[in-house]
Amino acid sequence: MHPAAWAALGPLLWACGLALRGGMLYPRESPSRERKELHGLWSFRADFSENRQRGFEQRWYRSPLRESGPTLDMPVPSSFNDVGQDRQLRSFVGWVWYEREVTLPQRWTQDLGTRVVLRIGSAHYYAIVWVNGVHVVEHEGGHLPFEADISKLVQSGPLSSCRITIAINNTLTPHTLPPGTILHRTDTSKYPKGYFVQNTNFDFFNYAGLHRPVLLYTTPTTYIDDITVTTSVDQGTGLVDYQIFVQGSEHFQLEVRLLDQEGKVVAQGTGCRGQLQVPNAHLWWPYLMHEHPAYLYSLEVRVTTQTAAGPVSDFYTLPVGIRTVEVTERQFLINGKPFYFHGVNKHEDADIRGRGFDWALLVKDFNLLRWLGANAFRTSHYPYAEEVLQLCDRYGIVVIDESPGVGIVLAQSYGNRSLQHHLEVMGELVRRDKNHPAVVMWSVANEPASFLPPAGYYFKTLIAHTKALDPSRPVTFVTNSNYEADLGAPYVDVICVNSYYSWYHDYGHLEVIPLQLATQFENWYRTYQKPIIQSEYGAGAIPGFHQDPPVMFSEEYQKALLQQYHMVLDEKRKNYVVGELIWNFADFMTDQAPQRVMGNKKGIFTRQRQPKAAAFLLRERYWQLANDTRRPPAAGGAQCLESGLFHV
Repeated sequence: MHPAAWAALGPLLWACGLALRGGMLYPRESPSRERKELHGLWSFRADFSENRQRGFEQRWYRSPLRESGPTLDMPVPSSFNDVGQDRQLRSFVGWVWYEREVTLPQRWTQDLGTRVVLRIGSAHYYAIVWVNGVHVVEHEGGHLPFEADISKLVQSGPLSSCRITIAINNTLTPHTLPPGTILHRTDTSKYPKGYFVQNTNFDFFNYAGLHRPVLLYTTPTTYIDDITVTTSVDQGTGLVDYQIFVQGSEHFQLEVRLLDQEGKVVAQGTGCRGQLQVPNAHLWWPYLMHEHPAYLYSLEVRVTTQTAAGPVSDFYTLPVGIRTVEVTERQFLINGKPFYFHGVNKHEDADIRGRGFDWALLVKDFNLLRWLGANAFRTSHYPYAEEVLQLCDRYGIVVIDESPGVGIVLAQSYGNRSLQHHLEVMGELVRRDKNHPAVVMWSVANEPASFLPPAGYYFKTLIAHTKALDPSRPVTFVTNSNYEADLGAPYVDVICVNSYYSWYHDYGHLEVIPLQLATQFENWYRTYQKPIIQSEYGAGAIPGFHQDPPVMFSEEYQKALLQQYHMVLDEKRKNYVVGELIWNFADFMTDQAPQRVMGNKKGIFTRQRQPKAAAFLLRERYWQLANDTRRPPAAGGAQCLESGLFHV
């Protein structure tokens, strides 16, 4: 985007992001709530004008998009980059426009007791939304949901449809998350007039568009706006503390019931705040840590208000897992038992759809995770779709939930403006994900330049803010800095370290890994006396490339490098290392560069989710770790991989 255009919008962007208003409950159908999915084909246009401002200058939102020029069909959800055949669109930076005509149920437009809400799962990066040409909401940040109450617009006359227009700008600046810079090429003997490129300091493709579901949903005008649940355990009794916020009226009755998986009411209460006690509670356990992992109760909330037409109720059901999380000097405890992370780092990334949400791909990934024996992953390097976390709750896959704070390497990205936005993003992230039992730790950033002088205050403030938002979970950030120079490490609860020995240096010299890795762990623990997770390690492997003795980029080299790491991890996990997360679950797309052959090849699966040799090595290791860290069942011995635990 042209810098003058971005600067003109700056005050508006800053003002729009200052406060969080209301809750962000996932839209669920209930006796009082309906939802209408808006997936499918939308009209689409990229603004290729020199200043990227033609859409605003001509007010494309005031009339159907087709009236101002040609449009493309664009699937939603998906990234726009890889869907077409236009190479300019694939690398486009600036404003793109989406539009959809929506037919509304008659009762939504005529019943003034119905509240109609437009919800956008994510729009990367900055979005402005109009309904029937009227501005309704703006949002900064490409990975979290936002919404607008559009009741007055759709109930203002004899309407049977509405037109939704969304303008999205994927430009990254030093103050966005993730940050970036615009580089203008001014040598007219080499570049056209006005030529610019987007530079970033992260190693994945900056996909853009409407990546997650867009939908409409309804509630009564007095409605359940937010629910916060925290859990603890007292001598076998599960304690569920709840706080519920209601909007629309100050006069209402509120009832709460907690149901087990058989539909039996095990506890109930009244009022906006309280504690439910569940004797002999079924705890939420991670996958492979218990014969019956991921037990979920259902918290049913009902708010009732009196109207001229009689009582009206709103219903919402929230899945609840009863579990505890605690960090000691050497251990990470779930439900009081030592937990060892053996899992992966991922990306929301796939052929054609880019970062677009896809149920088939998601289920495939979870089947591969369970086949692998993985019990955890980090949402590298941004918050994932809400549906991902719902499956983690359901299957017992533990999550380190990471903000989009990746590539924070410029000094200007540590100023007050950047810090304020980062605080807001953590607020949005905690607000969205606070009730997921699978989320056991927040990660505020990945590989920041945490040695820069402003970083100490920045991360001290950011981590304190996150802990204040959610005192029930530990907080970390992922570092690749020198242990002595890291100004953020004193404030985290768990040290997460990325290292790539014999890959980014000492090329091909696998023999140096044991010494260098052991020294890494010993230095970090001696300095900070906190448990450590090897949050990234790995090597690139092009599928089908074989060489023995191993050489870089062969499947054999990737496998051999992992084996060198595992020898040290097996020794240090007896002491203070509490986890290992391979980089990466699957190959993924990056910007084009000589060192990246159609993306990053460090996946143990290909981008099409086919295993490399390293996948079988990790599968054997992870199932053995599951056996080592938990006793087998008293009867029945080893069980098959598909039906139970402890089979390698």
